[in-house]
Amino acid sequence: MIKQFLFIIGVLFGVTTGEAQQRKIPTDIAGKQILYGKDLIARTAYYFGPKGKLGHLTNGMNCQNCHNAAGTKYYGLNLISTAANYPQYMPRTGDVMSIAGRINGCMQRSLNGRALDTTSREMKAMVAYMKWLGKGVAKGQKPPGSSVLKLAYMDKPADPIKGKAVFRQKCQVCHGAEGRGLKVANGAVYTYPPLWGNDSYNDGAGLYRITTFAAFVKSNMPFGTTYKTPQLTDEEAWNVAAFVNSQPRPHFDQSNDWKDISRKPIDFPFGPYADPFSESRHKFGPYQPIADARKSTGKKS
Repeated sequence: MIKQFLFIIGVLFGVTTGEAQQRKIPTDIAGKQILYGKDLIARTAYYFGPKGKLGHLTNGMNCQNCHNAAGTKYYGLNLISTAANYPQYMPRTGDVMSIAGRINGCMQRSLNGRALDTTSREMKAMVAYMKWLGKGVAKGQKPPGSSVLKLAYMDKPADPIKGKAVFRQKCQVCHGAEGRGLKVANGAVYTYPPLWGNDSYNDGAGLYRITTFAAFVKSNMPFGTTYKTPQLTDEEAWNVAAFVNSQPRPHFDQSNDWKDISRKPIDFPFGPYADPFSESRHKFGPYQPIADARKSTGKKS
């Protein structure tokens, strides 16, 4: 309880558990493993990208392109509650998933690559880092600031055309006019990640769901934004999410996902569905009528 209280106090003063603990990583062998895990999250492409030091398993993105600040940012898809919530049953895959399995899900979807050996030094280091970040978080708990700060549904569909204008005004200075990101001089890694194209996340990634993408950019983008200091309106966030996720990207075979179609998230962009709403409606909204329909049948959104 004391650790949970200290976490909340840290949040109130704008400091996440992860940020506060960065100064307290032990200096022993365990600490070195934790630091290595942190570096793997921050510089994934350096190790496993197209010109990776250890192998060529992934695209040019890093884990922290989604899990900001090496998984410590408040409402930046942080990893603080990961260890407390895995293993857990995953409706998408229909099985119980470990922390290592969750990491490999990101390797294959968000990083559009291949799974990492779960017995490898690197996997063990990333798991150790996540367990250290989550020290003090009770089993099954998600402290304030976990995941993303969800946005209220709009009463109209998200508009990719309007989103393109938002992208040009707010996003292309870093991600480029074609959304292909900005690489360092030797082309080994990205300074700013691509938002579409062959080196971006594929259509099986969590960010391909518009509710998640919109919530993420609202609290974290453009660069330097926090949930306390957003630079986009809710509508701009919804629209730019619709635009980005309408652009071409790699395809991920999801034929084994969502065997129970009634468990699909409200914004899952691929049918079939257990309701009569169209694929376009599920992708762009408006979502409230779908949520209401599910509520009437006792299904979760």
